Amino acid sequence: MRTLFEAEHEAFRESFAAFVAKEISPQYLQWESDGIAPREVFAKAGEYGFVGMAIPAEHGGGGVDDFRFNQVIAEELAAAGIGGAGLGLTLHNDVTTPYFLENCNDDQAARWLPGIAAGTLITAIAMTEPGTGSDLASIATTAIRDGDEYVLNGSKTFITNGINGDLIIVVAKTDPSARHAGMSLLVVERGMSGFERGRNLDKIGMHSQDTAELFFNDVRVPVANRLGDEGAGFRYLTSNLAQERLSIAITGLATARAALDWTVAYVQERTAFGQPIGSFQNTKFVLAEVKTQVDIGQAYLDQCVLALNQGTLDPAEAAQAKYWCTDLQQRAVDRCLQLFGGYGYMLEYPIARAYADARVTSIYGGTNEVMKTIIAKSLGL
Repeated sequence: MRTLFEAEHEAFRESFAAFVAKEISPQYLQWESDGIAPREVFAKAGEYGFVGMAIPAEHGGGGVDDFRFNQVIAEELAAAGIGGAGLGLTLHNDVTTPYFLENCNDDQAARWLPGIAAGTLITAIAMTEPGTGSDLASIATTAIRDGDEYVLNGSKTFITNGINGDLIIVVAKTDPSARHAGMSLLVVERGMSGFERGRNLDKIGMHSQDTAELFFNDVRVPVANRLGDEGAGFRYLTSNLAQERLSIAITGLATARAALDWTVAYVQERTAFGQPIGSFQNTKFVLAEVKTQVDIGQAYLDQCVLALNQGTLDPAEAAQAKYWCTDLQQRAVDRCLQLFGGYGYMLEYPIARAYADARVTSIYGGTNEVMKTIIAKSLGL
């Protein structure tokens, strides 16, 4: 039995589940077809306090720095079968908002945090480049200082919220001669001259999540839009990547649990050879194994969330959670889909969409091979 959540988290869960049922689920398949969720869903979530929970109240946020609320959101999105559009919300809350919270000066906080909390300023982070994936130190995008501005040139790809985003945290080399020490974080705002968005990329899954190519051609970014110190970008990234990876792990495990729940319900209704599919030994054994693996993973993951709240989550622990939970997600969804037979291959069933959506989670946020390297390093290897 889980003991992680308190009464306020469960009340929040009930409210968010109602929000999903009313504002997201009825339109979700249309968004999947459109390849993007409307901007309005962020603002609507902001109205109800489902974004910016950790932003201070004086800037319009919830003023509560407790990642369990973020976890509730991810779990309820997964339970409702919301993949792509859900990623946009969780990235905004879990991944990008911490960069603004931790590195904004007073002027930047006043400019950006109220809109982020309201869901009217949608955020994204641009790390990956066409020729550079997990090797962040090798990025080629440059930002050369010219007085009170940086001249930004380069391109990024696979950027979540790339079409909808208003504030894009761009990882760039302010000192191209250096590797890690030459990286800085610049906030590029919608409408800046020279900032162009490419196509909304056509993906295997996560269809309602806008994922874009971004191009920067002599974009003049004010020094006032730099987050934190020049040259400290890599340190900020490594500090926040543990939370990003934990967020991915939470969604992965929650999706595995959702797949289990959908399948348990299905095999009790569907019959073959004159009896429910759930009565066959193979079905029982498969679902017993998935149930056990999910519950064991949940126990570890919940401890990681508590450690994050206490500021003691180790990067290797986050890497373990990300690697294990996303591998389990893919394995569990695959095994559960098999029990649906041909219906599991039909996109009208959430299990089919979950199968397609799951494939990317062992890739983004750092591939699971990179996660194993981090874990091995913690062993002194």
